[in-house]
Amino acid sequence: MASDPKTRPRSLDRLTPRQIVEELDRYVIGQRDAKRMVAIALRNRWRRQQLSAELRDEVIPKNIIMIGPTGVGKTEIARRLAKLAQAPFLKVEASKFTEVGYVGRDVESIIRDLTELAVGMVKTAHVEQVEQKAEQLGEERLLDLLLPPTSQKPTLGGFDDTGAEPSTPIGSESHEATRSKLRLQLREGKLDHRSIELEVKERGLPIGVISNVGGMEELESGLRDMLGGLFPGKKKKRIMKVPEALKHLTQDEAQKLIDMDEVIREAVTKVEEAGIVFLDEIDKIAGREKSIGPDVSREGVQRDLLPIVEGSTVNTKYGPIRTDHVLFIAAGAFHVAKPSDLIPELQGRFPIRVELEALTKEDLIRILTEPRGALVRQYQALLETEGVALDFTRDGLEEIAATAAQVNDRTENIGARRLFTIMERLLEQILFEAPEMTDQKILVDAQYVKDRLRAIVKDEDLSRFIL
Repeated sequence: MASDPKTRPRSLDRLTPRQIVEELDRYVIGQRDAKRMVAIALRNRWRRQQLSAELRDEVIPKNIIMIGPTGVGKTEIARRLAKLAQAPFLKVEASKFTEVGYVGRDVESIIRDLTELAVGMVKTAHVEQVEQKAEQLGEERLLDLLLPPTSQKPTLGGFDDTGAEPSTPIGSESHEATRSKLRLQLREGKLDHRSIELEVKERGLPIGVISNVGGMEELESGLRDMLGGLFPGKKKKRIMKVPEALKHLTQDEAQKLIDMDEVIREAVTKVEEAGIVFLDEIDKIAGREKSIGPDVSREGVQRDLLPIVEGSTVNTKYGPIRTDHVLFIAAGAFHVAKPSDLIPELQGRFPIRVELEALTKEDLIRILTEPRGALVRQYQALLETEGVALDFTRDGLEEIAATAAQVNDRTENIGARRLFTIMERLLEQILFEAPEMTDQKILVDAQYVKDRLRAIVKDEDLSRFIL
């Protein structure tokens, strides 16, 4: 999809909060309150763009904390929201970060990673815009290699399948006429079997990874860029098939056609105006330790996060990035800790709290069948490749959902992820024997589910290990 020159995608202009919720409904079952909150946050971004420049800077995003057990859709809601907005989106786990000065990732790397993602997004969009022209230029370069322009008697360049360089006299035909014939053969695929020698740049710089220590990533990146300029990649010759050579030359031409300065400017604007960061496991850093000494504290990570969330400038290899208008969505189960265990300053930066509900049996049935990439459809499509037709009855689906709900109640509640375990165990034999079962139809009803899972579900100790 081509990139919109403006910072917000055009489709967002037309999406009302109600339509955003309807779009999310296609992928995530239930959790209406959470969907409404993120829909409002997304629409507020569009509303902010309509304001005067003076007032626009004053309107800051209202960050959200999602509270709920694992597997109920917290991450999926945020991911689908970002895809809908065509915005740079990064999911990180809060528990991976440490205080500045300790071994581990520092919180500023969140913004550096988000910027890297945005540059990739915008670059891909720009490449798509010049794709047609790049294909034409790549084709011309390939024809130059196959039929080099020369004042001498022209010969058809390239290699045959044995690697020997043939010499085919062109005869009395003009160079242009021969080139036209060659272009036609190339487009018809008649030259696909030929090999050609192509000069390509060697990738790789004379420097290895310096360290995984927090704060060193930017230094390493800067050194790589600097040394990459001092030691430009060597060129080497490779023999490759014509289709591969055409693809390589097209990519090379596309890189020349795009303006990387413009890409970076657009990516920086996207991050600052539309970036979304999903902070998972925020409850793991909640709590205020009273210990004294050089221990890495959870409160210390919170204090490092605070300036990023409230708005600061982070230096990246693409220049300074302001985080004032990046939307942060935090999530956690909060089984032990509570949102009030976060330091007051950080709590104040997440004014919206929304609780996600545990999934019921009815929700699990809908998850199995309703979303676009529903689990039932996935298994049916997978087995269809082997010529096996898989049919689920209504009572079969109810039994699967009831089993998942029962195991969730008796052991750890892992939400919809329990369905993956149940389905794999249920269809294990069919998936294994499918290649020998061509043209068969298998009916998965309640009795089939009970027969396959009865022994495991009955033995609580066994179900803890297997399901």
